[in-house]
Amino acid sequence: MKKRKIEVVVISDVHLGAPNCHANELLNYLNSIQPKTLVLNGDIIDSSQTNDKNFPSSHLKVMRKILGMASKGTEVIYLIGNHDQSLRKFNKNLTKALKINNKHIMTLDGKKAWFFHGDVFDLDTKNSKWLAKLGGAGYNLLLQINRLTHWFCAKIGRKRFTLSSKLKKGLKKYLKEIDNFEKTVTELAIDSGYSYVICGHTHVPKKEIFITVKGKCTYLNSGDWVENLTALEYSFKRWKVYKYNHDKLIPFFADEELKNMNLQELINSLSNRENNMDNLANLKKAKA
Repeated sequence: MKKRKIEVVVISDVHLGAPNCHANELLNYLNSIQPKTLVLNGDIIDSSQTNDKNFPSSHLKVMRKILGMASKGTEVIYLIGNHDQSLRKFNKNLTKALKINNKHIMTLDGKKAWFFHGDVFDLDTKNSKWLAKLGGAGYNLLLQINRLTHWFCAKIGRKRFTLSSKLKKGLKKYLKEIDNFEKTVTELAIDSGYSYVICGHTHVPKKEIFITVKGKCTYLNSGDWVENLTALEYSFKRWKVYKYNHDKLIPFFADEELKNMNLQELINSLSNRENNMDNLANLKKAKA
């Protein structure tokens, strides 16, 4: 079956390892597309609920599929969220096609796009805005403050504070926090000259244009694969919120050669592919 070719796909808040993750639906979606770039915008793995003994096989298939996509030429960018912070110990570039970072900047048809998960504003959206305005140093400091707060909460036995957890404290207050979050990130994006700001974290899929006296910016959120089952797709110079339960989807099944491969074999396959490409490039230079 023919797969849909897409320039950029963004998914976030999959929470692999958690019981409410819709891994099979996500696998169907990933098998139906062929993106040039796949942005994993945080909380793909839920390290707080993951252990080797009971990690579901369907969740493992999603990880295999993503590595398989990277081995076949898709650029995979993994941006770390608050539930998968353990990945920060890895190198930023595992391979040329698989990169791990806190944020990512991309130019799409002449317009700059800023990708990040969003948990950096968990402590206080309004009060952390001035620190984020300091640029890279301020953003990194916010990340460090959040990591320290999460570590301290774990030490004293308290649940870590996140924006999404406010849902339990009342819908009205939660919606206000979401509104503050969206306005803050778009204002920061406009100040920095970005045309798009792409987040996850809130689990609320959205596409909206924000306009201020300084300019305008399109705010995008990829939602989640726990409740909404959504993604963002960029093709033909436009963004779309993909909704699994509303957009018709013919089921695709995992490529046969990936079914029996373990994660290490997939990583080795990816590395071998890149080495072969480098050798071919060197050979062409030598002939020239």
